[in-house]
Amino acid sequence: MKPILKREQSIYVALIYRFLVLLLLYTLCRLGFYLTNRSLFNHIPFADLLYIFAGGIKFDIVALLYINSLYIVLQAIPFPFRYRNGYQQFCKWLFIITNSIGFLANFIDFAYYKYTLKHTTASVFSQFSNEQNKLKLVVDFSEDYWYLLILFIIFIYVFIKLYQVIRIQKAPKFTWYIYLTHTLALVLIAGLSVIGMRGGWRHSTRPITMSNAGDFVKSPSDMSLVLNTPFTIMKTLKATTLKPINYYNQQTLDSLYTPIHQPENKGPFKKLNVVFLIIESLGKEHIGALNKDLLNGTYKGYTPFIDSLVVNSFTSSHTYANGRKSIDALPSIISGIPSIREPFVLSSYSGNKTTSIAKLLGDEGYQTAFFHGAPNGSMGFSAYTNLAGIKKYYGKTEYNNDADFDGIWGIWDEPFMQYMAKTINTFKQPFFSAFFSVSSHHPFKVPEKYIGKFPKGPLPVQEPIGYTDMAIKKFFATASKMPWYKNTLFVLCADHATVSYLPEYQTTPGYFSIPILFYYPGGDLKGKTDKLIQQADIMPTVLNYLNYDKPYFAFGFDAFSTKNNNFVVNNNDGSFSFYQGDYLLINDGLKSNALFNLKTDRLTKNNLVNKAPEVQNSMEKYLKAFIQQYNNRMIKDQLTAK
Repeated sequence: MKPILKREQSIYVALIYRFLVLLLLYTLCRLGFYLTNRSLFNHIPFADLLYIFAGGIKFDIVALLYINSLYIVLQAIPFPFRYRNGYQQFCKWLFIITNSIGFLANFIDFAYYKYTLKHTTASVFSQFSNEQNKLKLVVDFSEDYWYLLILFIIFIYVFIKLYQVIRIQKAPKFTWYIYLTHTLALVLIAGLSVIGMRGGWRHSTRPITMSNAGDFVKSPSDMSLVLNTPFTIMKTLKATTLKPINYYNQQTLDSLYTPIHQPENKGPFKKLNVVFLIIESLGKEHIGALNKDLLNGTYKGYTPFIDSLVVNSFTSSHTYANGRKSIDALPSIISGIPSIREPFVLSSYSGNKTTSIAKLLGDEGYQTAFFHGAPNGSMGFSAYTNLAGIKKYYGKTEYNNDADFDGIWGIWDEPFMQYMAKTINTFKQPFFSAFFSVSSHHPFKVPEKYIGKFPKGPLPVQEPIGYTDMAIKKFFATASKMPWYKNTLFVLCADHATVSYLPEYQTTPGYFSIPILFYYPGGDLKGKTDKLIQQADIMPTVLNYLNYDKPYFAFGFDAFSTKNNNFVVNNNDGSFSFYQGDYLLINDGLKSNALFNLKTDRLTKNNLVNKAPEVQNSMEKYLKAFIQQYNNRMIKDQLTAK
């Protein structure tokens, strides 16, 4: 292959050319991001898409200026040694390596975004810091997305060749005039860089953040198409600090919404055993019994046993996760603390004094345990459960049989759930136990002996969900023969939803829809309501069902309460999704951007913002109350009941 023609240019022309090359390549990355996640953005007209791509350049400039700040300085300093060949070779590889890392971050989100519905942020470093199989995860990811790896290699090859198109002219003779002009050029470049990093030149311009992407989209869910991954990582490197809020005085605030739950004295405390089953990636979409209206009533789903459990449980037609990541789930479910903007356990407030259903029941004499088949320390679960007051942790180490290790995440669900049932059988009643599954997770495999046994469906996750459903069935078959079974309240839910296929679930509510079932084999706890239920409601719902007789703290509500002012809240990429009654409000914390009537508009296509003022004003009032309670209590370390 003939070498690309090299043309000599001044060092400043070369710098401008290379920055323009980066902008072009980032636009191609945005196109690749769009194409690999096209099903999530199909609703965007072509004209709007062009506007989004144009707006994205603003965020690309910010990211590229930060990534290349050292390179820019090295090229712009007004000294003759920067023209030396060795110096320029160092700068070349600095430029190539640092920008290749940025390109790699973008390429990873081509595949990863559909699982989280947000660009990777700085929390990913903490999220996976405890994983013992990082290399295996990287290898496995590369095998599954081998085509992206090949495309990335080609992309970097083209990038290097484009860098070499222009080479720098020989150094001019440095006179006082050259020194002066080059110094002025340095000042100009520095000034333009600062303006670019801030996102504008006006004195009043605040440094650009992820929320500024809302200027270029009609729906908050499309903001990710404006952003790029290096930008979201850099903007979240510094821990989010909440600001004090004073919308209402304390009396008004508490009358609207308070996370302090008072006992209702309904009767004596019922010392039922409590078992939480938290199932990885079990989106509501996969459960036939909760989707009887889909595909003209012919939809079967992929969880025949959970379908049978639905009939004998209490649930709702509107059940939601508070987050899109596993690390968001445990604080919501066990402590009643949803993650807002960043995972609570990774935030600067994770050291606050908190309570949990495990702590409260432990104080009532319950034995408490947590079961997770991954290597101990994975996802930071062992650290969280310890802080949550759970006394016993059973992981891969305690299971002590690598013959049942899936080679990536942990012990297969079927044998580990049998181990859990037998271990629980040694506990003294009453007890609290929580289980977190591992098998219905990327790379979406099942044990060899079960290959071909479960329907695969249009999504890779559906085959292992069928396997986990079978594991749950066998767990209940074993547990039902044990003396503690009929005295146990089971709660089955997901940690989060995952990739969606059906259009009814390719919406903001669909992306967070999960099953939440309350099953009590020794009682008559059955039925289905239309009341909104979220993960953060599980703790207060269970405690109130047990007639817990002391005040406690939880951001959620009692699902069995007859009061109708409850709501559901989740926050992804800084935008609040606030559900109340039949409506969904999308709000960025300052203003409302969308309002949908979910009863009449399931696909969320008819934006009613500013068209239903009574509904919107009421919802904004309660959202403000939630934000004020959440922010101020986090800041003041007031996450317990006095």
